[in-house]
Amino acid sequence: MAVPWEEYARLALQEKLPTKTPEQNADHFPPVLRLLEKRQELADADRDLRAQKEVFHTKMAALKRRWEQLEQKEQELKGSVVRFDKFLQDAEARRSRALRRAAEERHQAGRLEAEALRLRAQLQELRGERARLQRRLGRREPCARLLGQALEQLPEFQEVPELVARFDGLADTRAALRLAERGRLAELEAARARLQRLRDAGQDELLALGRRRAQLQERLEAARERKLQGESKWIQIQNTAAAKTLLLGRASMSVLNLFQLVCQHRKQPPVLDVGDTEGQLEQVKLFIQEVSAMLASLGHAKPAAPAASP
Repeated sequence: MAVPWEEYARLALQEKLPTKTPEQNADHFPPVLRLLEKRQELADADRDLRAQKEVFHTKMAALKRRWEQLEQKEQELKGSVVRFDKFLQDAEARRSRALRRAAEERHQAGRLEAEALRLRAQLQELRGERARLQRRLGRREPCARLLGQALEQLPEFQEVPELVARFDGLADTRAALRLAERGRLAELEAARARLQRLRDAGQDELLALGRRRAQLQERLEAARERKLQGESKWIQIQNTAAAKTLLLGRASMSVLNLFQLVCQHRKQPPVLDVGDTEGQLEQVKLFIQEVSAMLASLGHAKPAAPAASP
């Protein structure tokens, strides 16, 4: 709860005053010494106020520099966050492109797998055809000696060479089938190797992007934590500045009350602005000096009075 300025000034003056009661002061000290003591206390209070003012100005300058540094750091942090967001967007775009490439490669791998299946089926058919031709050849081998008799029964073949040419044609067909089989097998193995390389490359790239994304996420969390710490420090600085400002206001109100008392004693209206604390302190100091001079003159006049009475 805030203390009124009059009560605060009264308490501050009471702390500066001696602890003896007014009756004890009246018994032991004459009025001149009490006034001198009051003047000394006011001078001490004036020095304390000036010292507190200098300390406050020093702290305010340091707080201002710290505030400027925090603003600069905040701007740098904002720039870093913007650049980091742009980097994340670029990374996300690269990841999307990589995913599209991986999808295309998977689609291409599916086509290659279908082609490989088709080639396997064709290879099985060719192997079946070869087995069938070999069986036919084996069955006809014992019948070679019956070729002559077969020529008589087959009018399309006039001579045995025609039958041999037919056999050579079948042999050439078998060789071509074997060559085609080897070519198909080589194409199948090359397609399998290419498919495996594409799968390995896509998996490695996805893993690298995942690790990069995790590192960037950790850096983002660290930047956010530093930002929160800076905001907390800035709030603490603002609270300290507010407390110092309140203390300065209380001191200014105490000086204003003293200045108003001086004006009331002089029976003069206040001519200084309410916010002119230094001018008010100067007027109070002049008043104290005037009272001190007056008391000094009274001290010199009292010894002369007993000498004139005889």
